[in-house]
Amino acid sequence: MAARKDIDGSESVPAFYGKELRWRREKAGLTLQQAVEGSFYGATYLSEIELGHRRMPEDLARHVDQVLGTDGFFERCCEDARNARHVGHAKYAEKVLEAEKVAETIEEWCPAAFPGLLQTADYARALAGGESPLEQPEETNVLIRARLARAVLFEADHARPAYWVVMHESLLRLPIVQPELMAAQLDHITALVRRRRIVPQIVPWNVGAHPFVSAGVTLIMTFADAPPLVYTESLHSGLTVDDPAIVKRYRRSYDLLRAVALPPEASLAMMEAAAEDYRNGKQGH
Repeated sequence: MAARKDIDGSESVPAFYGKELRWRREKAGLTLQQAVEGSFYGATYLSEIELGHRRMPEDLARHVDQVLGTDGFFERCCEDARNARHVGHAKYAEKVLEAEKVAETIEEWCPAAFPGLLQTADYARALAGGESPLEQPEETNVLIRARLARAVLFEADHARPAYWVVMHESLLRLPIVQPELMAAQLDHITALVRRRRIVPQIVPWNVGAHPFVSAGVTLIMTFADAPPLVYTESLHSGLTVDDPAIVKRYRRSYDLLRAVALPPEASLAMMEAAAEDYRNGKQGH
């Protein structure tokens, strides 16, 4: 039986909310399954809310208030918990940042920069400097820490998600940072591959037209207890889509994208060769 995880209510608004939810539920003598019975949600979903990993939907908050007899407390407070900011991240990305923590699978397309989940501090800092050259160093440091913290998904004690990323070959040739730092960035990604934490594929520069040729950053996520969703991002905005028909089209397009990309082993070899080129001063074009 898994050990019961303590909740630090001071960590964030969702954690405070979740700790109160657990206390009220246990005081009522209900299990997670009993608390969600009659709703459209599973016990795992409610557990993630109690741990502060998910925000409470309004309909579930109403259900919990009725089951626990809490006189509308959770419905009144759920909007505050949902709107609580993720420090260091844009507000439009908050839903997907929460979703990636509980996703079973994440499939990502990155055409212009290595994915945030895979970036080193030096690479992330260079991107931040390019995007916001007048930003104060302390503000940039907050962003960098928040971005790097997302990589906890790849630590050994995390059974999920299964992460599959397709990247354009140009990312390997675009020197965002100094050559030795580019080598370190590529080494970081290949180490995750060797540890079997991620599966990468590279789309060769000369492959021609493909389904995502005009698309920006795109993530497709699946979950054990919720419908799949798609997230697309541009420079100053992001959009989350959960319409089943549209998600299905994205899944089909992603499958076609994988078909034109190099196999994972060949992609790994290409990244390792690029890292060696940077180390030896022979950056390829």
